[in-house]
Formats: sequence, structure tokens, C-alpha cells
Amino acid sequence: MTNKELIKLIDGGENLRVEFKQRFSEYDKIAKEIIAFANTKGGTIIFGVNDDKTLCGIHSEKSITELVNQTIEEYCTPKPKFSFNFFEINGYELVSVEVSESDNKPVRIQDYKKKLDLNTAQVYVRVNDKSVPASKEMIKLLQNQIEKSELKNYKIGKNERIAFELLERNETLTVKDLMEKANISKRRASRTLINMVRADILLIHTKDNGEDYFSYSG
Repeated sequence: MTNKELIKLIDGGENLRVEFKQRFSEYDKIAKEIIAFANTKGGTIIFGVNDDKTLCGIHSEKSITELVNQTIEEYCTPKPKFSFNFFEINGYELVSVEVSESDNKPVRIQDYKKKLDLNTAQVYVRVNDKSVPASKEMIKLLQNQIEKSELKNYKIGKNERIAFELLERNETLTVKDLMEKANISKRRASRTLINMVRADILLIHTKDNGEDYFSYSG
């Protein structure tokens, strides 16, 4: 990345693929940003920039790289791919960390468990300019995305038809909406909506607060 390209990123402000940090804060907070980028479309964390896009610089490139390396080594699993770039702009030293989209999703906060536990795993995704916790539905879809397990010749049943009715009325629905309307368990409602996403019937969306909702695909 060149200085010109970095300045363009900064001018564009924080978004789905860009995050500003004045300095390295806490390990788990930086891990959350890295994990969210890895689980979404990748992105860049720029150290030495304020939220309002003004430059403040960093004190030590070595310190930032060591702390980020330690964060990924000790706080992220599986470990995402990343790279550093170093810049000097208007007398300020900046460091960017480019995080690649993971080919082994979902990436989570290290919990030292051999297998991902849906009930305890701390998984994050990027929504607009925020990194938010992923729901169980989103985690399952991230797993299916990597396994490329699409559903073909999907059969529409009673619960799917109720989902269609809800969408005709409100254009969006949640797991809770389907659970209450169809009088089924939360787990079954969740599974129904996940399968409809996998069958390319619905899309899943995540709000800034981490809550999910579903809408028609296309």
C-alpha cells in the first residue's frame, strides 16, 4: 500500500473494511476487530488515526507490531492471515494491519477448545463501521460458507410458508417472529431460517447491535 492509497482510505472514514485506532488498547478489543474483519470481507486497522480522521501518530512501530502479533498468536483461533505496512505522513508515523478474509471461518476469541462451542464461542463480524458479536445463526452460516454446503431442491414446508406470510406483511422477520407465529422452538425456527438462507431463498442481515433479521434474497 502506498502513502496515497492510505490517505484515500483515511479520507473515506471508518467503514466495513476500515477501522481507526489512536493506539493499541487492550488485547481483546484489538482481537475483536481482527476477528470481525477475518469473518467478513477482510479489512485494515490503521494505528495513529483518530475517529474524526485526523492524524495523531504512534510512539513506536516496533511496539505496535509486537502487540498485534501477540494478539493474533494468543487471542485468535484459527489464526487469520495478516500483514503490516508502515508510513510517515505529515510527520506522523502510522502502522496499518491488513487482515485477510479467512478461509477457515469462523474465527473466534481463543478459548482452548478443540471444537467450536456455539453456546460460548466469541465470534465477531463486521457491520458497517462496527465489529459486533455474531449470533448462533450467523456462526452456523459462516461454517456452511466454508463448507460450501448449499441446499438444493429445498422442500417448502409449513414453517417456511409461515415465514413467507410474515415477510409479505413486514418485509423482514426474526427467529423470534417465526418461533411465536409457528409455535415452534427457537432452535427449530433458527434451523428453518438458516436452511432458507442456505437455499438462497432468504438473506441474513445483522444490525449494529448484533441482532439478526432476515429478508427475501434478490
